[in-house]
Amino acid sequence: MKGKIRILIVDDHAMVRQGLAQILEKNDGMQVVASCSNGADALRWLRNHDCDVALLDVAMPDMSGIELLKQIKANKSNFPVLIISSYPESQYAVRLIKAGASGYLNKECAPEEVINAVCNVVDGKMHLSPDAVKMLVNEINLPDERLPHETLSIREFQIFKLIVSAKTVTEIADSTHLSSKTISTYRSRILEKMHLHNNVELMRYAVEHQLFE
Repeated sequence: MKGKIRILIVDDHAMVRQGLAQILEKNDGMQVVASCSNGADALRWLRNHDCDVALLDVAMPDMSGIELLKQIKANKSNFPVLIISSYPESQYAVRLIKAGASGYLNKECAPEEVINAVCNVVDGKMHLSPDAVKMLVNEINLPDERLPHETLSIREFQIFKLIVSAKTVTEIADSTHLSSKTISTYRSRILEKMHLHNNVELMRYAVEHQLFE
């Protein structure tokens, strides 16, 4: 690629945005052209500007990185999006890759891996850890042997995580910008898919499978 790689960072924590920018701009071939604290600002920026790759967090208050990824890919299907998150790969990586992400990094990774990941996804490659690759292979080869929570969609899993954190339907609706009725519908669907009956069983399941933050 001629010129510098132009990067958009989207994370609701200013220190994370600044830290990523410092790591990336130590490389002469990279330039952080924009830094947004939420999904709405990122979409607005992307409508009026150009860049080569976006780095997104998963957990943001107004619009999750999951929803932002979907909206970006709906408008720019070939645009590379790299997820960098504090969530373990086992919880989100496969779902996000299937939704169109080009790679997944944990925020505890080394700075060199961030640089390599950006270069890879801009070159049209996937950037996945060996563990994430294994999970994807298992997803393809053993679709009927998934754990119940692995059958949930990205949005369903997001709602599941909020339910087991003991948030009320109203609190979940406020944080996801969905109606309480929609959240209740998601809850029913989650219980059905996971063959569980109530929130207590969901919480017990989350404890047993270490799905809490």
